[in-house]
Parts: sequence; structure tokens; C-alpha cells
Amino acid sequence: MAYQPFNLQGKTALVTGGNGGIGYGMAEALLASGANVAIWGSRAEKTEQAKAKLIEACGDASRVHAFACDVGDEAALEATFAETVKALGGRVDSCFANAGVSGKGKTLLDLSLDDWQRVQRVNVEGVFMTFRAAAKHMIEGGHGGSLVATASTAAIEGAARNSAYGASKGAVTSFVRAVAVELARYKIRANSILPGWIVTEMTEKSVGNDKFANAVMPRIPARRWGTWDDFGGIAVYLASEASSYHTGEQFIIDGGYTKF
Repeated sequence: MAYQPFNLQGKTALVTGGNGGIGYGMAEALLASGANVAIWGSRAEKTEQAKAKLIEACGDASRVHAFACDVGDEAALEATFAETVKALGGRVDSCFANAGVSGKGKTLLDLSLDDWQRVQRVNVEGVFMTFRAAAKHMIEGGHGGSLVATASTAAIEGAARNSAYGASKGAVTSFVRAVAVELARYKIRANSILPGWIVTEMTEKSVGNDKFANAVMPRIPARRWGTWDDFGGIAVYLASEASSYHTGEQFIIDGGYTKF
């Protein structure tokens, strides 16, 4: 029999923030590998547009589901997760907590408490509540599963003018390690992905700025910005049986930026 560890036929996955950027790239790859996928986004229109594109890509409308959800709203998240489980046939095998917001490049002295809390609400509390809902479902179902959070290289380097964002992503990586140890007995694994400079809606102003690009690009050994489709492979790996013994890890995907 051929070795097919990345065949996700019969598997299901939820991707929050799946209506664009890295999350969209993950959703597209998961579908291409055979999984049925649900995406969440905070903007309903954008989320429906992403759903249409994903259906076009996979050619089967029954395999793609989309929901508008603010992951920082506990009641909305719990209700949307229940709807998602139903849409995916009663089971979520992999949950990618990818939704996030930026810190808007404010210095420490200009950062208000409201600014700080806005970032933590989505980037930390949203991941916590998403994982909690998914873990409860996986434990009750007794089938295990994969939890994946999108963090950032800002979690492991000094992110000047982005301390609220860096703090949120550092918290996510610590949270994931704790969850990985706690939930391993239930055959649930948890890992985080740390993107470097990726071209997304969140970063387009930075990577499109010549001064910024001229300063950063020489520090990227791969000599290019990352793109959303650079994250399809890691998403499929973490949703597959190939990663069944891989938990508590930080996967840095940055073209070598943090190593140079």
C-alpha cells in the first residue's frame, strides 16, 4: 500500500481568520488534500467571498462552510463553534486558531490601555476560547485532534513599536506549550506557527514601503517576502497523521529571517 500520510479525506478542519492571508492559504491546502473545511472571519462579506473562491478551487460546495464570528466574543464564539460542528458532520478534527489583529505600530509611550486590550482580546483571549471549545469537543468525542495557533516571530524577537502584538504572540506560544502537555493524554496535540514577514492585508503597508523593504529584505536569506501559500504545507502536515507524535512545537516559517 502506498504511503499517504497527507491524505485528509474524511477529515474536517476549522480555520479562524480563514477569509484571507495565511488562514486562506491553510484552508485552500486543507481542501486540496481532501478535508472538509469551515472558515471564520469577522467580516461577513469578506468571509462569503473567500468561501466562493474556495468552492471554485475545490469544485465542491458541500465541502466548504463559512461563518462570521468575532473570536473575542465568548458567546458568539461558543455559538459559532456549535454551528460549525453541525456543518462539518458532527466532528472537528483540526482547529487552526489563526484570527488576529495588529498592534498598529504604536510606541510604548503612545500605547493606551485600550490599545493593549484590543490586541490581547483577539490574539490571546480569542485563541484561548477557540482552543477551549475545540478541546472540549475533541475530548467528549474521544477522537483526539490537532490544535494549531498562528503566533509570529514577534514572539521571539524584540518587536519595536509592536510590544502589544509581540506580547500577545509570546503569550500564545506559552499557552500552546501548556496545552500540549495537558491534553496529550486525550490524543490531542497542540502546536504554534510563527510566520515572519508575510504579504497579507495586515502587513501590506510595511512591505510596500521602500524604506522598510530596503532595511528588512537584506535580512531575509530567502530574499523574498512570504506569501499565504507558504503555509499550506504546514497546515496539511499538522492536520494529518504524519504529525501524530509532534506536539508543543513552534514552527518558524520566515525564510531564515530569525536565523540571520
